[in-house]
Amino acid sequence: MIRNTASRSIAAVSGEQSSSAVATGTLAALATILFFLITALPVSAQTVRPPDNAVTNAAPPQDGANPANVPSKVKTQNADYWRGVRSGVRGNVSIPDKKAGVLVQSQGEEWRQTRTAVLPRYGSYALFGVLFALATFYLIRGRIKISRGLSGRTIERFTDIERMGHWLMAVSFIILGLTGLNLIYGKEVLMPLLGKDLFASMTALGKWLHNYIAFAFMAGLVISFVFWLRHNIPNSADVRWLAEGGGMFSKSSHPPARKFNAGQKILFWLIMLSGLSISLSGLALLFPFQFSMFGPTFALLNVFGFDLPTNLARVEEMQYAALWHGIVGLFMMCIIIAHIYIGSIGMEGAFDAMGSGQVDENWAREHHNLWAEEVLGPDPDAGHGNAAASGEDATNPGGGTPEAAT
Repeated sequence: MIRNTASRSIAAVSGEQSSSAVATGTLAALATILFFLITALPVSAQTVRPPDNAVTNAAPPQDGANPANVPSKVKTQNADYWRGVRSGVRGNVSIPDKKAGVLVQSQGEEWRQTRTAVLPRYGSYALFGVLFALATFYLIRGRIKISRGLSGRTIERFTDIERMGHWLMAVSFIILGLTGLNLIYGKEVLMPLLGKDLFASMTALGKWLHNYIAFAFMAGLVISFVFWLRHNIPNSADVRWLAEGGGMFSKSSHPPARKFNAGQKILFWLIMLSGLSISLSGLALLFPFQFSMFGPTFALLNVFGFDLPTNLARVEEMQYAALWHGIVGLFMMCIIIAHIYIGSIGMEGAFDAMGSGQVDENWAREHHNLWAEEVLGPDPDAGHGNAAASGEDATNPGGGTPEAAT
């Protein structure tokens, strides 16, 4: 038993010595490798030799010089290659996303600068310019009143379906305009006031409203076009109306007009054409990269002497759509502000046309006399028009009591 115990003790000692030897050898090997790396790398770096045609310690090349004796052909090829990359030359890719074929789209920086700096600046000039012009006109001209006063009798100007189409288009455009202005000016104007969190939540809600209420605007646009197209064909009376400035600058001038005067016809076609344009660009933004509208449009304009690019990449189509959407939106806001002014505080009795659909007979005969005659017949008080314009009572041109006038 003593021998067995001694044997086991000797074996244990031998095993520990063997393990220590293995561990020591492993550490020694790692130390040797580490030492070799530390000492060999600087040596290797020092032994690197430049090619025979390399220029060492050379001064910076002067303008027009050929640095490092690089062949001119190679330099030209490289310059042409990177110039093509920067100009947006489209390559071939095997992945489904063909837009990846354009490595660098340098026009994007120009678009960003226009979208974030130029458009907001000139858009604010236009909006404040319109407000200033209307305020000045109101201070000088005042509210356009009905010369003969209210008659107390009304005539239907617009039906319920016509007014529904108008208000559908009007209310949706106001929401679209406010949410659109937030996208253009909100980051600089509202975010410092509201804070990032509240501004982000408000803008996200505005984006959803903008995307879906756009279809209500399109529906109102179509309804208004269908019902009012026949009334907005130009005629000879429009020439005189324009020549007299629509009577806007004279209290005694009421040029002849049908159901829509020349100014309203101009507004109608501006709204219809710009509304169609902004709807198309909006659909392009709602469904990105699905269809192209600017390439074919530019090709059509080039027929009339323009020199516009027609081979547009998909991302360029989206950039043009976003920029054009903002431009047309600001333009429509300017003309709608003027329309709201003349239809509310600018002219007495005008709001009733879209409020109740009924307008006073005297208002109709003064501002749309040809249409009023078609509906009501000749004006029995036409002979008193000049007296009314001069401030006399149309029902009592000679003064005195109403009984005497009758």
